[in-house]
Amino acid sequence: MEGTAALSSYVEEKLQSVEKFTLPHESEDVVAEVEIGKINNHHQSGDVFRAEVNLRVRGKSFRATSEKSDLYAAIDDMRNELVREITSHKDKARTIVRRGGGILKKMLRFGSK
Repeated sequence: MEGTAALSSYVEEKLQSVEKFTLPHESEDVVAEVEIGKINNHHQSGDVFRAEVNLRVRGKSFRATSEKSDLYAAIDDMRNELVREITSHKDKARTIVRRGGGILKKMLRFGSK
């Protein structure tokens, strides 16, 4: 599928809105590989569009895909899935740190047992 200027600016706008969820190191660049196209599924009638992004930031890779009947809806859904994956990763890391802090606090309060 040929990319147009409007399509590339729309994808760029959606990925820039994800930027607030990623905090790269000063010396690191965020790498995003986006693939958009029309797919041919024999079991579905009509046009089916696919949007996929692979994002690498801080040594972690995040991947989101979406298949919809509208190209712009597929891009929006891809962006939402990418944000969900990034926030889930951040929440998981925060939970692990807090759990460790709670164990340390308990050891300091009551002594190690």
